[in-house]
Amino acid sequence: WGAERDAQRPMIVVGDPFVIHGGPHLRKAPCHFGWDWGPMLPAIGVWRDIRLEGYGAARIDDLHLRQCHADGRVSLSVGVRAERWSDAALRATLRLTAPGGRTQSAEIALDGAAGTLELDVEQPQLWWPNGLGEQPLYRAEISLHAGDELLDRRSLQVGLRTLELRRQPDEWGESFTFVVNGVRVFAKGANWIPADSFPTRVAAREYNKLLGAAAEAHHNMVRVWGGGYYEDEAFYDACDRLGLLVWQDFMFACSSYPLDEQPFLDNVEIEVQQNVARLRHRACMALWCGNNEIEGAWVEWGGWDTPAHADLKAAYNQFFQHTLATWVAAADPDLPYWPSSPSSGGNFDKPGDGTRGDIHQWSVWHHMHPFERYRDTRARFVSEFGFQSLPSMPTVASYAAPEDWNLTSYIMEHHQRNLAGNGKIITYTAAHFRLPHDFASLAYLSQVLQLEGMRIGVEHWRRDPMCSGTLYWQLNDCWPVASWSSIDYFGRWKALQYGSRRFFAPVALSVQESADGAGLFVANDQPKPWFGELRWTLETLAGEALRSGRIPVQAAPLAATALETLDFAADLAGDARRDAVLVCELWCGGECRQRSVTPFIPSKHLRLAAPQIAVDIDPVGQQLMIELKARSLARFVELSLEGADVVFSDNYFDLPAARFVGVTCPLPQGWTIEQARAALRVRSLWDTFGEGGA
Repeated sequence: WGAERDAQRPMIVVGDPFVIHGGPHLRKAPCHFGWDWGPMLPAIGVWRDIRLEGYGAARIDDLHLRQCHADGRVSLSVGVRAERWSDAALRATLRLTAPGGRTQSAEIALDGAAGTLELDVEQPQLWWPNGLGEQPLYRAEISLHAGDELLDRRSLQVGLRTLELRRQPDEWGESFTFVVNGVRVFAKGANWIPADSFPTRVAAREYNKLLGAAAEAHHNMVRVWGGGYYEDEAFYDACDRLGLLVWQDFMFACSSYPLDEQPFLDNVEIEVQQNVARLRHRACMALWCGNNEIEGAWVEWGGWDTPAHADLKAAYNQFFQHTLATWVAAADPDLPYWPSSPSSGGNFDKPGDGTRGDIHQWSVWHHMHPFERYRDTRARFVSEFGFQSLPSMPTVASYAAPEDWNLTSYIMEHHQRNLAGNGKIITYTAAHFRLPHDFASLAYLSQVLQLEGMRIGVEHWRRDPMCSGTLYWQLNDCWPVASWSSIDYFGRWKALQYGSRRFFAPVALSVQESADGAGLFVANDQPKPWFGELRWTLETLAGEALRSGRIPVQAAPLAATALETLDFAADLAGDARRDAVLVCELWCGGECRQRSVTPFIPSKHLRLAAPQIAVDIDPVGQQLMIELKARSLARFVELSLEGADVVFSDNYFDLPAARFVGVTCPLPQGWTIEQARAALRVRSLWDTFGEGGA
């Protein structure tokens, strides 16, 4: 049917040859028709639960819970609308249970079929985004009665919090900052795509695992991208529980749509009303966004803004700027609405203008610019940017035999849905690293590249007072594939996921190197100052100190603090930079909290030697304690347990000479310490090209 309609009225789609035409005529997950990370698998059939419900005199048709915070209390109101089949007098009750078990109640008689329950919460326990506080959840139970008969009951999970999207004129343009409970939030996170090409295979366990990994890596926001579908309750339950704010796109992405056809609009209106009503009470919900990249497509993408498409463009603006905005405001006046991503506010007014709204930064990867281009980009909010990597070798082995472990093999190119993607991986690899011995080393290098690119971008935007958020593309996969994800289809953490735990840390050290020196910074996302010490050493790869220093740190709250600019021009003269790196450590309470190693040339030009990493592994309860020490700098140390999938406390880190690093991981169930010692694998950059390297 979609293909027939498309033949009558073609819609603009992107992604050839990996896309099936006709999808925009159907209200179905756009990515099921093919995307640049997913296969063309338009699943058909009923894919969510069906149940038969029976009622007596009436049922609850709609609930609208709202909060008003003032004078240290929260006033809750719950609008109740009933669907009724008798003239019996109806009453509604609200029972609110606090996290500690204390309950409060309210009751009203409905006026016909509607009414509003009201209740004040004294000394409320506030809900906070991950990293800023706890996530206490109340349980609101609303019941409908006729006399003593219980007719219907609904239960809502509620977090008490205020939220606004602050857009105010300032010295750079207009801010775009989420504010929760009066505290500015620097949004840190990733974009979410459907977790499987077949949605019925995704259960609460998968949501908890993936979103739990995001929270563990200090993410505080997830963007539900507009090319998928509105997620299950289990997804939003997990976000409520974990403190992950949700940027929620409506399901329109990268295509034109027949938004001037009334049957299509009637269908979409029901879709919008049902999903807004379903989600508006949730603490995690932060923003309703009209679509993904369509406004920008009309302005910037070739072949869109033509006389032949004038009707589609006019219908687009009427719908996303007016119709959809009106529907959302009527159903949920408390959450902000944003017309598109990226956008500067709509009406085709310079979408992607860095001084207003949000941007998508794709000059790196799609346009093949170097990672350093991120540092030239100033923005209020970066809601997409990314770089591809190959999945881990056990994942590669799930779809490719060893004879196909070549980036240009048929299978490898089939599991790469971005045209020229594998070529880009090779080009960027050659710019940063020596070409590797084998395919497994190439897969490892691609992940290290991805980590380094995202680190450079995030650290830059966290340093910039103009910026209020970064959401990299993307958190997860829907099948085993080379993609922009930080966690692969089977839930295995790539290097980027480990790296995000470092560069998204609430207090994070960053170094901005130049040809002959470095600027030192500490970003502090907490609402209170942070005190510590930064210790730096310019040293040889073998660990000989050339210069060193200590800097007291008083990191201002909710800001990045510039500490010092170091000049190493004399130390790095001539060929000396090939044998020198800057090692910085952030100390607090007698403990090294974070370490960074910064070279002044591409890693391929460092005079790396065999690091000769000494490893000691011992059991501590149900955990493994792994201690490592290197005789020479080991870059991007990767740990793995062959035959087991575990998450390490740190991974893909730099290990400077003569320093101990301790890492923990779970002891796999049923394993002995001898098995763990035999299965532990340690790799670093040198092993990908050095003599005897794997």
